[in-house]
Amino acid sequence: MFEKEKRLFDILDRLIVNFSKEKLLAGKAESVWEFYSTEDYYWNSHHLAYGLIHEGLQPGDKVISITYNIPEWNFLDMALMMAGAIHVPVYPNMTNKDYEYIFQHSEAKFIFVRGEELYQRVSEIATRIPTIKKIFTFKDLHGFDHLFSLIEKGRKYPLHEQLKSIKSSIQEDDVVTIIYTSGTTGNPKGVMLTHKNILSNVWGVYVIPPQDPSMVVLSFLPLCHIYERMMNYMYQYNGYTIYYLENIAAIADALVESKAHIMTSVPRVLESMHDKILAKGRKLRGLKKLIFFWAVQLGYQFDFDRNWWYRLRLAVARRLVFSKWKHALGGNLDLIVSGGAKLQERLGRLFWAAGFRVMEGYGLTETSPVIAVSNFETNGIAIGTVGPPLRGVQVKIAEDGEILCKGPNVMKGYYKEPELTREVFTEDGWFKTGDIGYLTPLGQLKITDRKKEIFKTAAGKYIIPQMIENLLKESPFIENAMVIGDNQKFPAALISPNYQHIESWCKIKGITFTNEEEMRKHPVVVGRIGKEIEKINQKLADHEKIIKYELTPTWSVSTGELTPTLKLKRRIILEKYRNLIEKIYA
Repeated sequence: MFEKEKRLFDILDRLIVNFSKEKLLAGKAESVWEFYSTEDYYWNSHHLAYGLIHEGLQPGDKVISITYNIPEWNFLDMALMMAGAIHVPVYPNMTNKDYEYIFQHSEAKFIFVRGEELYQRVSEIATRIPTIKKIFTFKDLHGFDHLFSLIEKGRKYPLHEQLKSIKSSIQEDDVVTIIYTSGTTGNPKGVMLTHKNILSNVWGVYVIPPQDPSMVVLSFLPLCHIYERMMNYMYQYNGYTIYYLENIAAIADALVESKAHIMTSVPRVLESMHDKILAKGRKLRGLKKLIFFWAVQLGYQFDFDRNWWYRLRLAVARRLVFSKWKHALGGNLDLIVSGGAKLQERLGRLFWAAGFRVMEGYGLTETSPVIAVSNFETNGIAIGTVGPPLRGVQVKIAEDGEILCKGPNVMKGYYKEPELTREVFTEDGWFKTGDIGYLTPLGQLKITDRKKEIFKTAAGKYIIPQMIENLLKESPFIENAMVIGDNQKFPAALISPNYQHIESWCKIKGITFTNEEEMRKHPVVVGRIGKEIEKINQKLADHEKIIKYELTPTWSVSTGELTPTLKLKRRIILEKYRNLIEKIYA
């Protein structure tokens, strides 16, 4: 572990000593990138801490932030940590019900929000929460109290000695944040993480990418999620320049503008990039189209130990096709970290073939988050696995196949939930992940399913739904899928089609695309998705084959089927589409 950095805010001192640069943090304001220097970051964080103390912030107080990715989030985060407060970052796309629960349960004192719409929405809920004293915005909006007014107050009235005293009292085992897991069922749970929990993860991963402060990173996954947040600390630890992107739809443009070398992603983003690239390939004609799809098929077969003949063809494919992909994504993108869900193997192979080094990882909010991740050491990467356990983290497999974890990264517990906390630990102190998997002979971890999601058909056959769902989602026609059949005669699937792909497919086939509702009833579209399912069924055992399926509208966070991290809310989907399920099993 680190010798000097025992608290997360110690990273600020490391930055000011080792990585003084004019362009450290960047964010977009009215389509123009604006930069903060290392000194801006350091002093804005300190002045904000002084301003918050003037507002009555006490050590142990909880402060909520609700925003998309902006560099100013870091000022607040560091200021709260230095002042001994507990940061409770929340997704900007949660339901009002979840907001009210988190505001109430966390006993928050202050809230910081991004934008007037969120301010109006949150302020109405906050009136019902007695602990909330004030709501601030990140930027100046029509005279509301805001982050920069607090910074200005702290600049005018610094509290050097008071802040110094608070900082010196903070220990590595103190709770630094409560992160509410979105949860696929029930109310969100507040995961308590300490400085040591998160720093142990930073220590485990900072050596994997190049130790080069000239590196540039694009950050677009929510900073309120521990995955991007921990990586954000690691980027700062290494002195990288970080571009923060609020609009996830603008990733391609931001990569070109920033010339980023590294980005953290989730499989859904890589799938979307893959689908858009292939859609462009379908518009090509003649020899160009043949070469394009020859390269793609070659890429799907990539592995690290292929023979000279494959490597020769790959060199040709990279020169003729994949080099254009690299150029379209800024020219510098090299390292992509994928986490949050299982990455389809064929996507991993294709991106590696195209010259992007994709490092897959695995973890949970409760483990700060990384349990295992690919690295560049011997046996550090194997496509289809999430790499070996992280430095300092122990992993073992229980008798029933559940992955167990122990290490300094494991949470302190669930806030106000001692019983729930006890339930997720074994008697001898191992954290129960709830995931099923195994360690390969070379030491890499492979995830196969969620323990609670495995079910039995009426014939007594076990079904691993996530494995089948991942296969279904490999089809460009299928955006999302949920396999059902618990205690039923056969497995079936609810399919949320990829309507964007279907629209472009319809143009090629001369079919008029009207709207989602009509297209999921169109016999040609329904039949085409049926062909995709038939292809997938050929890869499955007889008892796993999808016998029937029904098409649904698009699933999203806002319509309730997905969590903010894009996991399926299975109970919600089962309830929402009960009529379709009854039709399947009628």
